[in-house]
Amino acid sequence: MSGEKKLKVLLKNMEPVLNSGDYAFCRVENFKKIADLDKVLFFFREAEAVTIVLEKTTADEWNLDYTYISSWITLNIHSSLEAVGLTAAFANALKQENISCNVVAAYFHDHIFVAKQDAQKAMEALYNLSEV
Repeated sequence: MSGEKKLKVLLKNMEPVLNSGDYAFCRVENFKKIADLDKVLFFFREAEAVTIVLEKTTADEWNLDYTYISSWITLNIHSSLEAVGLTAAFANALKQENISCNVVAAYFHDHIFVAKQDAQKAMEALYNLSEV
């Protein structure tokens, strides 16, 4: 199951889904600050610290600092990690609406994090992109 590689197919069938909840991007120095790994949506280790993304309520419960509250959109199509142009296409569509996006390409799907206040506008832009 390597996923879809054809950009036209990906755009036509990407089915954006707005997941419920508010998500926070947080920084921790090490994994000891993570009380329950099952509550972390994803993490990425950088030279400076570990970035974790989790529900805002969990970040508040754990007393983690954050400055960015986002909504999480999943493109509900199994895109190949080798697909060319998908990220550029949806990033450009969001750019046209002046919406910043943070992208995670996971094994099965692409996930887009946008500022909470931009979620509905982002969904409209993504639906419009899939209709092209």
